[in-house]
Amino acid sequence: MNLQYDRIQSLCQQLRLNAIGPQYVDIAQHSLQAHHSYGDFLEQLLRAEMTERQSRTQAILTQMAGFPVIKTLDDFDSSLVTGLSTKTLASLRSLAFMERHQNVILLGPSGVGKTHLAIALGYLATQAGLKTRFVTAADLLLQLDAALRQGKLEEVLKRTVLGYRLLIIDEVGYLPFSREQANLLFQLVAKRYEKGSIILTSNLPFGQWHTALAGDVTLTAALLDRLLHHATVLNIQGESYRLKDKRKAGLIPSRLKDEEATL
Repeated sequence: MNLQYDRIQSLCQQLRLNAIGPQYVDIAQHSLQAHHSYGDFLEQLLRAEMTERQSRTQAILTQMAGFPVIKTLDDFDSSLVTGLSTKTLASLRSLAFMERHQNVILLGPSGVGKTHLAIALGYLATQAGLKTRFVTAADLLLQLDAALRQGKLEEVLKRTVLGYRLLIIDEVGYLPFSREQANLLFQLVAKRYEKGSIILTSNLPFGQWHTALAGDVTLTAALLDRLLHHATVLNIQGESYRLKDKRKAGLIPSRLKDEEATL
């Protein structure tokens, strides 16, 4: 290399052009061999920098989202469940619901892929550059409860409610909430109403939500009114993926053997 190369590398570092520095020699050689114009050469340099920055942003947003694992829609086998059409899946994949500040509610028994879908949609959002947060309902309410007791509820709600384009609340209904926690969940939903999207998963049908929300029928109705006003509701049914995998591995009897054993 030469002194000009060193100067270019130094300038790229000062300007934080993290992609142009390492790639400009290869791009220059390719442009020379292809007889590209100076304009084409410059465009390729800028495109390389933009691609690098987008990748870095996606990685940061994915890390910030707090996904327990990374799941994708391509990994989800919709043929094993009912209640999720190809058309609906394509609509969700477009993330158009986020543009309209709409919600997605995923209902169904344990193991049918509700959390998988929620994470996959959240991951798509991060790849589109949209700030996303994944949290279980139990952890979220513990955080809000602690913030309330410390006098920091408004501060935490602002970060949780307004700080994310998409908030994913997993496993509503698996553990019962106290009356205070149920009220905190209502406040959160009310503050996000028509301002940001929520994806929520639950094993309970709506008619049983009050059992998880301290038995407060009035509060439950008010919460559902805001949550469902602009929402896509999917009631997913099917065999648990975890049980299916165990049957394949021979760890539990097949359905046929189960039925024969009861005769």
